[in-house]
Amino acid sequence: MSSNTQTEDDAQRPLLTAQGEPEYGTAEGATASATPPQGTFKRNLGALEGFAIAISIVIGSGIFTSPGSIDANVPSPGAALLIWLVGGLLAWTGATTLAELGTAIPGEGGVQPYLQHIFGDVFGFLAAWTWVVAVMPATLAILSIVFIETIFSAAGVTDQAGSIKHKLLSVLVLIVTNGANSISTKASTRLNNFFVVTKFVTIFAVVVAGIVVVILGASNPNRDIGGRDWFNKPWFGFRDTVNPDGSTIEWGKLSQWELLGHYSTALYGALWAYSGWDKVVYITAELTAPARQLPLAINTAIPTIILCFITANAAYYVLLPWNLISTTDSVAVTAITRLLGAGFGIVAAVLVCLVVAGSLLGNSFVAGRMTVAAAHQKWLPRFFSFIGQFGGKSNANTDSTSAPKKSFESDAPLNALILSTILSTLYILFGNFRALLTFNGLGEFSFFFLTVVGAVVLRYREPKLKRPYKPFVGIPVAFALISGFVVVRGAIFAPVQAVTLIVVWVLGVGFYASRRFWTRRV
Repeated sequence: MSSNTQTEDDAQRPLLTAQGEPEYGTAEGATASATPPQGTFKRNLGALEGFAIAISIVIGSGIFTSPGSIDANVPSPGAALLIWLVGGLLAWTGATTLAELGTAIPGEGGVQPYLQHIFGDVFGFLAAWTWVVAVMPATLAILSIVFIETIFSAAGVTDQAGSIKHKLLSVLVLIVTNGANSISTKASTRLNNFFVVTKFVTIFAVVVAGIVVVILGASNPNRDIGGRDWFNKPWFGFRDTVNPDGSTIEWGKLSQWELLGHYSTALYGALWAYSGWDKVVYITAELTAPARQLPLAINTAIPTIILCFITANAAYYVLLPWNLISTTDSVAVTAITRLLGAGFGIVAAVLVCLVVAGSLLGNSFVAGRMTVAAAHQKWLPRFFSFIGQFGGKSNANTDSTSAPKKSFESDAPLNALILSTILSTLYILFGNFRALLTFNGLGEFSFFFLTVVGAVVLRYREPKLKRPYKPFVGIPVAFALISGFVVVRGAIFAPVQAVTLIVVWVLGVGFYASRRFWTRRV
């Protein structure tokens, strides 16, 4: 169904064909049309591209910046590794649930078509609105800030994150990234594949360094290399934790309630590191055989990411003294610098920057897709749905044989990328890393919770809905419970961000109502 010709009644109906099957077809995907209507994306991506996009987005700054905050909130290195495992399993449960919805309900824009189908048009709009104006711009702003701060951290400058110079450099990084995604979809995915290789190389280097230290330390226990705590102390034994401000947590003196609070904080850090696990569903409409390729991409990418995160963190505990990990936000650079010297520390910082750049590129790639999907639903002005052209005039109704040749050839959502750049720039200029991080998490998990609850509701409301991929019902139930806890906890401990998010929703409802009123008049 072409979104450009969709009526208002169509927007209210479940996004299914008359036969009750996904618009893009069977489990094999063989009946999918190779040529979509103008203004939509071509189905020219496969499972490999989906795998690469998931890897590129998820393996970003989190694996290099979150270990310190997680270690500061757990009593032992073993507990920290378990937190990383639990966070990964939660991401996997959420991703597999979205794979179920993505293969059963057609549509562009991530969770938006699923919420629209399950709960109605308003919920679908609010999801799209939140991602377009809050979640994705905040994500791009965070990654741009981290990119610049990683460079300055390698040079020993760690206290200038709020300076206008750093903010303007972050904006420059953002513009370059969105510019790269404006070339074409194929150019973006090829560049993304390069960054995927860079991510694996960086993590592989950290893990190999840890293995070498283990071998050398085990062969000669008196040799002073690495942190040595991995050899001399129990991995699951309580040890006092030193915070960045110099205070100390004595774990043996905390109550069970206090321990739960620290564990939940650590889990929040892990979930940030794994954030992006949902992004593969944003390209469902561009997969040649989504019913087969979407689950394959998710069920290969997420376990790979979990393995990378756990092995990298185990290596950190081998390379560094345990009391140092909780005090740094650049654990990889710190570990390599301490082991091999300042020169190698700079090399490590460059590799981390490339990893962050890959995550920035991947998030920018899907940010435009959400905007296009919202415009297809007439929730945003129509020109945001245009593919391969700037401006507000479309050639959608012009026969392709007589259409004038464009001076700029691209199949990227250029207008959507411009909007993303403007909004993300505002977040960079007026926000800061920690506030944006919490705001981003609240926005994402509010709708993750609704979506996964909706998947459970749909199992009972529409049991005959064709589901090419259907995980065990306990998987979405488990994720719903944890994500609900994360949202409630985040709102209690970050009331300013929670109120800001509510304001975004109120403004969204007002915008939705005005768009419907205007559409009826014209």
